[in-house]
Amino acid sequence: MGKYQLDTKGKVAVTKYHEKNKPAKLDKKQQLEKIRAEYLKNKQNQTDK
Repeated sequence: MGKYQLDTKGKVAVTKYHEKNKPAKLDKKQQLEKIRAEYLKNKQNQTDK
C-alpha cells in the first residue's frame, strides 16, 4: 500500500472535487455557432457604417 493510497471514500471525494473544478467544456457545435454569430454581427456593423 502506497503512502498516498486512497480508500473508496477518498476516491469519491477526489472525483467530486475534480468534476466541480474542471472548466466548462463547449462542444464543437456550440463553438461554431458562437463564432458564426460573432462574424455575422461584425459583418452587420461594417455594412451599417
